[in-house]
Amino acid sequence: MWIKAGVLGTVAAAGMASVATVAPQSLTASPAGGPVIAKVFATREGLVGELTANGHVITERDHFAALPSRRGLAAKGGGDRTVRVCRSGRCVFLPVWDVGPWNTTDDYWNADRQSGRGLPVGMPAAQAAFQDGYNGGRDEFGRAVQNPAGIDIADGAFWDGLKLTDNSWVDVTFLWTGSIGPYATVATQSGPLMIRKSPSASAPEVGFAAKSARIPVQCQARGQAVGSTDLWDRLGPGMYVSHAFVATPAGFTVPVCDAPLPSLAPATKILPTASPSPLATPVVTPVAGASPTPGPAPSSP
Repeated sequence: MWIKAGVLGTVAAAGMASVATVAPQSLTASPAGGPVIAKVFATREGLVGELTANGHVITERDHFAALPSRRGLAAKGGGDRTVRVCRSGRCVFLPVWDVGPWNTTDDYWNADRQSGRGLPVGMPAAQAAFQDGYNGGRDEFGRAVQNPAGIDIADGAFWDGLKLTDNSWVDVTFLWTGSIGPYATVATQSGPLMIRKSPSASAPEVGFAAKSARIPVQCQARGQAVGSTDLWDRLGPGMYVSHAFVATPAGFTVPVCDAPLPSLAPATKILPTASPSPLATPVVTPVAGASPTPGPAPSSP
């Protein structure tokens, strides 16, 4: 099943402006065994010229994510750990190349998590510390947690992919935790692969998939030819990428998008209870059905 963690209301920390949370959005249903998805607070990672936890040298307007545990870290240049990050109808697929924010052993997407045990799946320890005083309101290093961040997003993906101008709540899918279709790899020479609303290079772009990201392909449709192929891979409703820039493993097969897709099980969301205790049992309910001004988005294939 898909697991969604969310929060409602408004939270604030001493010396900070209020951070407004938003209600969880409805999710497309996923077959049993699908990946974990959580609504978490995202902050922007710059640090141009610095090394990430896997040895990548950060470039201007880079395209990767950071999670607070090495259990979610991909190898340098790899994409076996890829997250899909969505907000307001836009999505980016990003390899996880760094560790943070706040903690380094908080694999909050796992039921058998390394730290933060007792917290619901999908609840970062930093969020629980910021909102509920978990661990005395501090991270693993004893620092007072100043925001509820559970993911860092490199500035190119933050500004150009998601069109964010400030830190924000986002929906994060941890793609390696389950399957929502055969997986392929973005194989552009440089830069990200644009995601289009329909199978055409002239269709509106609704995000991108970073180079080396591992992407789930639901089905394939024929559309505008790009290079030697007119095939487009559908990553989700209204999300298509040209197959010309995708590498597939041996035996890769997917249905035609016009054909009926497999029946899907209802998604599930998990919301923390209103109890002040950070260890409260979550309530499970079914789901129906400050940064510089961003520059221009990268060019699309």
